[in-house]
Amino acid sequence: MTNEAEFIKKLTSKKYKEEAFKKLLDLYQERLYWHIRKLVVTHENADDVLQNTFLRIYKSLPNFKQNSSLHTWMYRIAYNESIRFLEQNKKKQHYSIDDVSDKYLDSLFEDAFFEGNEIQVKLHKLLLKLPEKQRQVFQMKYYDDLKFREIASITGIKEGTLKSSYYNTVKFIEENIATLELSSETKV
Repeated sequence: MTNEAEFIKKLTSKKYKEEAFKKLLDLYQERLYWHIRKLVVTHENADDVLQNTFLRIYKSLPNFKQNSSLHTWMYRIAYNESIRFLEQNKKKQHYSIDDVSDKYLDSLFEDAFFEGNEIQVKLHKLLLKLPEKQRQVFQMKYYDDLKFREIASITGIKEGTLKSSYYNTVKFIEENIATLELSSETKV
């Protein structure tokens, strides 16, 4: 986007808001979908959270203070909506975190939109063994290619802590991916 400040003015003006928001959707819908999808795992859940995310973005545009980039601000909203969804789902289901991880892993493999090879399946299994925050940090850095500064703005976690978490996760994956066995029902 060439001039973000100009684009934000259009997003908050009555005259150009609808047109600018359509452009915003075109630019960010797919990126935010995949960011959310990594957090909530299934296509259906990601679609629901994405819709809620864009509703919140639309309603919150007049309050956008421009303390961060529009991109980072929207990722923060998507992240918060994903966390809200996961917490609500956890409360409804009364599952332990291990049960939730197993349930999500099972639903991932049943998902027609998942096209993972054996290494990707192993990576997902390893990531589900990590604490939720550590997994999210890794996904934002590895998959979304966000800078630590952006992740810090999105999550509210200090950059040094994020770097440590990310590199510990990389080390954990490197040490465990080769030895991880896939059960017969999760082989692709």
